Amino acid sequence: MAMKNYSAISEFVLLGLPIEPRIQAVFFVLFLLIYLLTLMGNFLMLLMIRADFHLHTPMYFFLGQLSFLDLCHSSVTVPKMLENLLSESKTIFVESCLAQAFFVFATGGTEACLLAVMAYDRYVAISCPLLYGQLMNKQLCAGLVWGSWSLAFVDALINILLAASLDYCEDQTIPHFSCELSSLFPLSCSDTSPNFTLLLCSSVLHFFGTFIMIVSSYARIVSTILSISSTSGRSKAFSTCSSHLTTVILFYGSGFLSYLLPTSGSPLEMVFSLQYSVVTPMLNPLIYSLQNKEVRAALRRMFRKYFHPLL
Repeated sequence: MAMKNYSAISEFVLLGLPIEPRIQAVFFVLFLLIYLLTLMGNFLMLLMIRADFHLHTPMYFFLGQLSFLDLCHSSVTVPKMLENLLSESKTIFVESCLAQAFFVFATGGTEACLLAVMAYDRYVAISCPLLYGQLMNKQLCAGLVWGSWSLAFVDALINILLAASLDYCEDQTIPHFSCELSSLFPLSCSDTSPNFTLLLCSSVLHFFGTFIMIVSSYARIVSTILSISSTSGRSKAFSTCSSHLTTVILFYGSGFLSYLLPTSGSPLEMVFSLQYSVVTPMLNPLIYSLQNKEVRAALRRMFRKYFHPLL
């Protein structure tokens, strides 16, 4: 059979979610609602952090970055998934697929780095409360955020450029609802071992590397909390990082399981991918709102300021 090159393949087929056609409209409404809640919750969090001077601290600066990342990550995958739920063709241009894979990788990698930064921030706040403002100054916070974005985007760009050089000449069907690097490799008839090696190194750096940093920070946090004599002091110290810890469990739990499972389009793999890409970005604002007294107080102040005069 004659070899086809990259330019000969113009589209891939995203099989999407393994659900019956007669109930696809129901899932469309469900995921559209989740997406709208994600947009509303994260936009509200960004607005609140910007408008309320009580939240102008390093912790909420990082939280604002997390909300922006959740907006980006969800907007990369969900609109195309919603389109395919109502479409029969379910196709995506190769260039669009590579672009989607790039932004999925970049935003996911940035979020992993940012969660590690937030864990370090909580460690400094609990271990050195008197020096917290001096140690976590604006320059350091901005540098940590820019470093997270830059590292993830450069890494994603290298991976995507290598993937774009592959010859796609076999089955054009992707058993997933979005384009990810690992799902593109089986479609190629080129040697993908360099791509797998690079992706493995990137995964170790961004996910396992940052996970180790988070575990290390929390080990020191636990050690510091246990050294506090009063029960109320220990409870207050732990409450400052409970929201972040919940977010870490959701992100790494679903992310690890999603990437460890083979790219086969199995229902279990889809569940973890949906949790990682669709549900978690919606839950993060709720987690920080429900578990954080300062966020709840800021919500009340914003409600009184903007809505109370209308009542």
